[in-house]
Amino acid sequence: MKPFWLFCCNLAMIIDFHTHVFPPQIKKKRSQYIGRDPCFAILYSNPDAKLATADELIASMDKAGVDISVILNIGWTTHELCVETNDYIIDSVARYPKRLVGFCAVQPQSTQAAIAEIERCAKAGIKGVGEMRPDMQLLDLADEMVTAPFAEALSQHHLILLTHASEPVGHDYQGKGGITPDILYPFITSYPELTIVCAHWGGGLPFYSLMPEVKKAMKNVYFDTAASPLLYTPEVYNQVIQLVGADKILFGSDYPLLPQRRLLEEIDALELPQETKDLMLSANALRLLGIKSEP
Repeated sequence: MKPFWLFCCNLAMIIDFHTHVFPPQIKKKRSQYIGRDPCFAILYSNPDAKLATADELIASMDKAGVDISVILNIGWTTHELCVETNDYIIDSVARYPKRLVGFCAVQPQSTQAAIAEIERCAKAGIKGVGEMRPDMQLLDLADEMVTAPFAEALSQHHLILLTHASEPVGHDYQGKGGITPDILYPFITSYPELTIVCAHWGGGLPFYSLMPEVKKAMKNVYFDTAASPLLYTPEVYNQVIQLVGADKILFGSDYPLLPQRRLLEEIDALELPQETKDLMLSANALRLLGIKSEP
């Protein structure tokens, strides 16, 4: 049952497009995985960095009134760790088929293994690949020898690509990385038919849509709101809505980094039109994921 405050906001459905879960063994043996993977080490070496299982995510969704969550993987540097964690995501979706949608991880530089893993995960019902961390995975997005077969596999299986994005200016933070708009944009223009979600407001990429050629190139690009309170003032919602349209924005919390309710309350405080809220909170996600809304 949704919390009373959500009924007051008239929110019919809420889809969180950006959450992370890990298998229980990774949560229990964090230090071992820190030693095995540099991406995981950068993100979770700090003992205060939260790790959550799928069951914990479901409990938090019930508390916050979230109907469906997209569970993302991370940018593991080895194929073996991608497969291990993909298995958990596939299993979690199977256990909660009406509550969870899965995205998998691959290491694109292991070309044949990555393509085979994309095919395996797609057959298991996975809807996308992400959260990619190209810089931490030592992936040059301008290297077409690697990116072309990767993008082709995504398109063949009708999968969404969700990539981390960060700002070229402003404060530093753990895991900020270097996937800035100038890195993302040439990749976007190289694969215009690929559906891409740029996390964390695209590191500011929407602000360049005032350039007509940029707006045109981003016809299949979307932006999620993950970790927004840690990055921008709430005015970012109104600004990006004006720049790219509410139909390009996906609500994402970055749980367990932030509780879902913190972002939902921030959105509600903006007093946006109900149609705009509905687009951001569920309609856009339903369309991208191919999910039919239930009354």
